[in-house]
Amino acid sequence: MRVLKQSQSIIVSGESGAGKTESTKHLLKFLCDSWGAEAGPIEQKILDANPVLEAFGNAKTTRNNNSSRFGKFIEVHFDKNFKVAGGHISHYLLEKSRICSPQGDERSYHIFYMLMAGAPEGLRQKLGLTKPDDYSDKKSANHSSKGPLRDILLDDLEDFVALDKALARLGITDSERLQIYTTVAAVLHLGNIEFEDNPEDTRGGCRVATSKEKALLMASKLLEIDPSELRQALVARVMQSSRGGLKGTVIMVPLKIYEANNARDALAKAIYSNLFDYIVNRINQSIPFQASSYYIGVLDIAGFEFFTVNSFEQFCINYCNEKLQQFFNDRILKHEQELYKREGLCVPEITFVDNQDCIALTSKRNLFLDVIETKNKGILTLLDEESKLPKPSYTHFTEEVHKTWSKEYRLGLPRSSKLKAHRSLRDDEGFLIRHFAGAVCYQTKHFIDKNNDALHASLEGIIQDSKNKLIQTLFSTSMAQKGKLTFISVGNKFKTQLGELMEKLKNNAMFHSLKLQDRDFKFGVTRVFFRPGKFAEFDKIMRSDPENLKAIVANVKKWLIKSRWNRAQFCALSVIRRGYLVKKQHAPRIKALRNIRALDANLKKVEASASQLKKDKDSSTNQINQLKTQFTTAIDRIRVMYLIKTIKLMQKHVKVCMQTWWRKVNQQMAALKKKLQDQKKCRRTREAKKDTGGIRQAKEEEADRKLALELQQQQEKLAQEERHYQEQLEQERQDRELAFRLAQESNGQLEESPPMIRKSEAVKNQQANLAKSKYDLSKWKYSELRDTINTSCDIELLEACRHEFHRRLKVYHAWKAKNRKRTTMDENERAPRSVMESAARTPRLPQKAILDNNSQRKDDMQMCELSLEETGLTRKRGAEILETEFNKEWERNGGVPYVRPADRK
Repeated sequence: MRVLKQSQSIIVSGESGAGKTESTKHLLKFLCDSWGAEAGPIEQKILDANPVLEAFGNAKTTRNNNSSRFGKFIEVHFDKNFKVAGGHISHYLLEKSRICSPQGDERSYHIFYMLMAGAPEGLRQKLGLTKPDDYSDKKSANHSSKGPLRDILLDDLEDFVALDKALARLGITDSERLQIYTTVAAVLHLGNIEFEDNPEDTRGGCRVATSKEKALLMASKLLEIDPSELRQALVARVMQSSRGGLKGTVIMVPLKIYEANNARDALAKAIYSNLFDYIVNRINQSIPFQASSYYIGVLDIAGFEFFTVNSFEQFCINYCNEKLQQFFNDRILKHEQELYKREGLCVPEITFVDNQDCIALTSKRNLFLDVIETKNKGILTLLDEESKLPKPSYTHFTEEVHKTWSKEYRLGLPRSSKLKAHRSLRDDEGFLIRHFAGAVCYQTKHFIDKNNDALHASLEGIIQDSKNKLIQTLFSTSMAQKGKLTFISVGNKFKTQLGELMEKLKNNAMFHSLKLQDRDFKFGVTRVFFRPGKFAEFDKIMRSDPENLKAIVANVKKWLIKSRWNRAQFCALSVIRRGYLVKKQHAPRIKALRNIRALDANLKKVEASASQLKKDKDSSTNQINQLKTQFTTAIDRIRVMYLIKTIKLMQKHVKVCMQTWWRKVNQQMAALKKKLQDQKKCRRTREAKKDTGGIRQAKEEEADRKLALELQQQQEKLAQEERHYQEQLEQERQDRELAFRLAQESNGQLEESPPMIRKSEAVKNQQANLAKSKYDLSKWKYSELRDTINTSCDIELLEACRHEFHRRLKVYHAWKAKNRKRTTMDENERAPRSVMESAARTPRLPQKAILDNNSQRKDDMQMCELSLEETGLTRKRGAEILETEFNKEWERNGGVPYVRPADRK
């Protein structure tokens, strides 16, 4: 620990009776006496913990008078100066079955016999204790046949006095010690309670035997609970229905004699095991604990056990020893021999039997399946699953174990045992496991009961209602079992604690040396290995001649410094030479890579410029990608070159390529700059045109505003003229009416005066439009207007021709309407009668044949009177009327065919 600056662990292993407990006491005494001289009362408290733990956790067996029936890991903590700074005790798997029913020549825990034999008379009377022979559960059948229960090898009186003093030194007061003794006495009286059939109960229940009423009353008094409630809880249990009838109904179920015995034993085990946990906790609290830097742990756990009858306790103990043996094989044998091979030591290899296949089996897929602790089908898992069934059976559990591991060599049937007593067991009553220390046959009859140590609800309720402060403390964190599916089994708890212990051991350093007895030491590659006991010789030499040893140590230090300096010089020269060779070999490659990466950086700038182009962007991108591909290929070739000749050739090739690449990159950059400048120039030209168009549009808008103002003024003038014209019309109407009356009075005829001519609003608008238009069509002939309409593509000219054509029609119809009553023409006549008669009297000249054919056709004026709706031209699709369509409709409606001026004669 001082050399490696790391915590250490000492594993005290061996079979039952090998002396592990005594070795642990000597180890603790050595640690406390050698290193705890300046620690005050700490080492004494650590040493005082041993007699207390032995009294409550050790018992006399057939192989050992002071056998530890639990495992403990005692940590002695040290500060940074390697002085004892505190301690801590962890315990594992107290054997609860020994509390109520010791077997053969064995006894229960020492504290029961110490209290009955060594307690003062007044205390024994107060607790109602008598001689050990009066307690049936503390005396086996073998003891009863041999007379009074006493042991010449154990002095219970002297041990009780030592126990009481140790408790006092640990800081436990007189009242607390009395409560502890009272609780132990209550467990003794609980074991004396017996049951008999109750003839008054029709459901097969039982009751407390009349001869054992005194034991019941004494246990109730010591536990400070109501005797009637304790009696009721021992002979019946409360159940809460979940279906059938009213849900949640509480039912009192009477217990049979064997069930009542189990309930009594479960209560005694729960009280004693909680008391043991309380005592260990008080010991840890009493040890002063300062700042801890390291610790030395001493592990003392029950050794490998093999009896005629092996039950759940032996199964757990042997499982723990299997794990410890596996840890020993891994850390001491495998790890150490691998270290010797790495260091180059010629040490004979130690052969050992690996127990890995007992804990873990290798399948065809190379997966490890723990026989005991596998999550899905390990023995502990199968046991937990069996305990959760409505009616658990140890025979069904045993059959499942054999069925699951039928092909495993390590697990066999009881009949394969070498002992005759085991071969008489049926296959469903046990199983055989071949451990590293030998084959052990386990009887599974009590596996389920011992795996489930929970109290039923009735006992849990009354024990929590106790007025005893210690009992309240023991069960303050206890929870009543709410169902089989929620309990935590004893095996599961032990597996968890064992896992934590193995983690502690793995985190500690191991210091050992194997098979180095032939020489005092051996040099490895990085360290020196000494044979066992050599360090003790060094200590002896240091104590015998300290002056001479100082000189030897000074010379050794000088030699070490000189050798280290030489080694440092050699290392420096090696590094310099290695660096020169590396530079000579790889400098050209590195230089070439740097040049290519610099060129690649410039190419990225070119790529950024190319991304700004709008035209020819794809071609520029393709050229850039080609250069990138060439760069990547060159870099890959340079990276795989290691020979100097190849590197020199590569250097010349790269130099030529670099010149070509630089030229291409510069040309690409110049071309891109020119394109970008042209692009910017075009953009500026478009922006200038856009600005000029905006100015022109502003001028046009200003002209439109002025024209609108002029139109508004003209409209106001026209409105004023309209009002004046209306006034004139009204005056004329009145004058006409007056003239009409005068004419009637004088019987004269009234000649209508022509109406006042007024420009209509449409005419005025037309004249305004004509004034604005750039074409003057007032002097055009009708035929010219028609030809222009049919042939021209000028929109504005077409519009002006249409306006002129309609204006002439309106003028004609206005003239026709004005002169209608001044003539004697009919409505359908084309000229006055005088004109027609004179024309008839005039002799007709002969006409050409072409004109005769057209005599029945309509002239242009008649055709103009046709509406567009009649012709159907407005229903045609398209933006204009084609010439062929117009001519077709013209001839269909009787129009004279059009003759071009060039064809006329």
